Amino acid sequence: MVLELKPFIDGHYSTDGKDFVMGSSMGALISLYALSEYPHIFKAACLSTHWPACQEKGLDYFATLVPQAGKHRLYFDYGTLGLDADYEPYQQKMDGHLRLKGYQLGKDWQSLKFVGADHNEISWRERLGGVLGFLIEP
Repeated sequence: MVLELKPFIDGHYSTDGKDFVMGSSMGALISLYALSEYPHIFKAACLSTHWPACQEKGLDYFATLVPQAGKHRLYFDYGTLGLDADYEPYQQKMDGHLRLKGYQLGKDWQSLKFVGADHNEISWRERLGGVLGFLIEP
């Protein structure tokens, strides 16, 4: 993605440096990984991050990879139905890690709970405008 796809896109389309990755569920974990591995390139949005797949050790591992605050924007959210119903304690732990790295809620990091939202494309689509608005803000 970084060595072939992004250079192709940058070479063929008008891009303005607002590069971000976004995914839901396991895709959210991959998006967080992309930010962690390439912090000089990406901002990340993680919708309904499937934290149980990586358990506590994996979450702590991601916390060590996430870059220090200051040059990044990072978005997380989750619902309260379906698989999302299990995510809150994991997300709260990640939120604590982000605070320790200097991230300021609402400024360079967002973590939102959507009551009544399920783990599906319909719920993620309904949140998309807010996600993009947060990531694209200067």
